[in-house]
Amino acid sequence: MSVTTWTAADVAKKVINKDELFILDVRNQDAFADWKIEGENIEYLNVPYFELLDGVEPIIDKIPTDKDVLVVCAKEGSSEMIAEMLSDEGMDVYQLQGGMKTWSEHLEPVKISDLKGGGAIYQFVRLGKGCLSYMVISGKEAAVIDATRMTDVFKDFAEKMGVSIQHVFDTHLHADHISGGKNLADETGATYWLPPKDAVEVTFSYEPLEDGNQITIGETAIQIHALYSPGHTIGSTSFIVDDTYLFTGDILFIDSIGRPDLAGKAEDWVADLRESLYSRYRELSEELTVLPAHFMITSELNEDGSVAERLGTLFARNHGLNIKDEDEFRSLVTENLPPQPNAYDEIRKTNMGKIVPNEEAQREMEIGPNRCAVR
Repeated sequence: MSVTTWTAADVAKKVINKDELFILDVRNQDAFADWKIEGENIEYLNVPYFELLDGVEPIIDKIPTDKDVLVVCAKEGSSEMIAEMLSDEGMDVYQLQGGMKTWSEHLEPVKISDLKGGGAIYQFVRLGKGCLSYMVISGKEAAVIDATRMTDVFKDFAEKMGVSIQHVFDTHLHADHISGGKNLADETGATYWLPPKDAVEVTFSYEPLEDGNQITIGETAIQIHALYSPGHTIGSTSFIVDDTYLFTGDILFIDSIGRPDLAGKAEDWVADLRESLYSRYRELSEELTVLPAHFMITSELNEDGSVAERLGTLFARNHGLNIKDEDEFRSLVTENLPPQPNAYDEIRKTNMGKIVPNEEAQREMEIGPNRCAVR
């Protein structure tokens, strides 16, 4: 029998297509419990590789023969060894190239829609981290919103589409992942925009992204309207594009709302969060399509792998938008929150330019699930 290597892109297609998959995860139990490859039709078996050094016989009868079997570890070495042992026992198995490290970094581009006057919006789905980035294309120009640190993905995609990146936006100062916004702007000569209320401590230059800013992209005059919407951070800013799409950053998700505590300001910012969600957003058209900066679980993905929903639908279904009692709302967003993101303080300092970790350190800082939401 044989061992076949799958890339993170191969696994992403399995997740998006909701294919059946059995994953043997040979990382330590605490690492598996904290974070794993998720999907609607995935079954799991977690056995640390060191328990299998003397042979895989104890788990053979636990591994199905009627579906694809993927062996996963942190960086590939252990999964390769265990996969070969299973192959020697007569099983056809797959192993993940680069392990969970590459899964964390993979971005899957999904087309959201064409724009009214030409051009399109593309969403970059980071399945392993729950991050969502965007490229708005019009004519020969493009704007990128909430870029991850893997800037080559956006540059390569722009080259493929025959456009130049002219503007790069961060909706807020991120705390759960390292932004690629400033680097991408520097690498492409684009203008970098950041909300000034989130930029008090940054060490680099930027253009202030403020309520009412209108930035034109390309030949068809696609307007990006900035909408101040604090709460997750004090500078959080949303965008309305083409009078149709609402980019909510980390204020509003499909199945939850943003947490206000990642800068230690939960009590201070809870009123801003409620004001943004219950007043500012209520003034907007319910026909707007919400495009958030994160998703929580893979069930939020649409059939094509995108994460998007009508604002009116979220007003009806999202619990975080339907808490009439202000004290209950305050309790929801300040108490019993999930653990804070791994290394979130170091990530914030990196995004301010205060520290410059090397690439491997940045990878380690980002390992783990997305934790930007109130659950």
